[in-house]
Amino acid sequence: MKPLYPRYLSAPVMEDLEEKMVFIGGPRQVGKTTLAEMIAARFDRFLYLNWDNRTHRRNIMDEKWSPDVDLLIFDEIHKYTKWKSLIKGIYDTRSHGQKIVVTGSAKLNLFRRGGDSLLGRYRYYRLHPFSLRERNEPDLPFTPHLKLPELCFDSVGRNLNALMTFGGFPEPLLKGKERTLKRWQTERFERVFREDIRDTEIIRSLSQIEMLGYLLPRRVGAPLSMNAIASEIEVSPKTISNWLELLSRNYYTFRVPPYYKRLNRALKKESKYYLWDWSEVPGKGERFENLVGVHLLKFCHYCQDTCGVSAELFYLRDLDKREVDFLVTWEHKPWLIVECKLKPGDSLTPTNFFSDRLGISERYVVTCEEDVDHRDRRTGIRSISANRFLMALI
Repeated sequence: MKPLYPRYLSAPVMEDLEEKMVFIGGPRQVGKTTLAEMIAARFDRFLYLNWDNRTHRRNIMDEKWSPDVDLLIFDEIHKYTKWKSLIKGIYDTRSHGQKIVVTGSAKLNLFRRGGDSLLGRYRYYRLHPFSLRERNEPDLPFTPHLKLPELCFDSVGRNLNALMTFGGFPEPLLKGKERTLKRWQTERFERVFREDIRDTEIIRSLSQIEMLGYLLPRRVGAPLSMNAIASEIEVSPKTISNWLELLSRNYYTFRVPPYYKRLNRALKKESKYYLWDWSEVPGKGERFENLVGVHLLKFCHYCQDTCGVSAELFYLRDLDKREVDFLVTWEHKPWLIVECKLKPGDSLTPTNFFSDRLGISERYVVTCEEDVDHRDRRTGIRSISANRFLMALI
């Protein structure tokens, strides 16, 4: 049996199972089923049912299982058109104390958005790839906090180079082999574009969407011009916008919009798009920026899913071409500003400019180099190695 590495959502999921169902969504091959297996190991009697298995499917539809089962795990059940009504009926008539976990990817989140008949019966979690902190200290308690330095900047994470090279998805990261990574990337791309997208949407131009998928890794880190990329693929800008939303729903990309409140001449329309699997990004600087962006997004989603805190991810850019890679807002207020650099020493002017305009004290330049940790006395900007900064996130 393959070893099960601890995942960061195990504890909050177990806590919420005492009161409600738990839905676990996230990218394909991120480890949702493995997380469910870890949770099942804590119960005396559990039953795993996968909709893709014909026998399992029949048992789900007939609701055939022992009333003594402590935990029911339904995997890929969202592929059934009326899955919400089915789960609602199972939950409302379940045996006393019986727990339910539902796992799935794009469709689970898609159907969750429209008309929620299950409201009040479940908690929803988004499972992310491995981060530096989770890879090093998965059992370290974490509570979202407004003061990152009070957490664990004293911890130095190992394996940053491995994360940069192989990404954060379990199979290529834990295998640590270039051959495994290349084959895995090809298989995942085909499954996302030719299975997930085909199953969730009526698509006539799948080959053109695939072309968009091939172009995006080389455009990470810069505001994406819909007109430019539409011209290259020979479709309308509106179509490109719709396809990008489709890729985001299917966990291939995620969007980082510009923040413009309280800022004169700030960019308002062009968003940045990053990949869930940053190992696909060819440029080292852009890949490092993508890696930090996924870590910050994971932090935001964890705050939202476990604590109900509104934490959101943006970037900053104005018409004078001043730009900072990331801004995190906390309860809709600017809180944390992060600029990513392969090496320290570049100008701090944009970071300082936006921090002053928005009244942000948590201002960082995160660098790929090790053994960097100093604060600029004039601006208050702290330059810090990624293997320290990322350990302060989830």
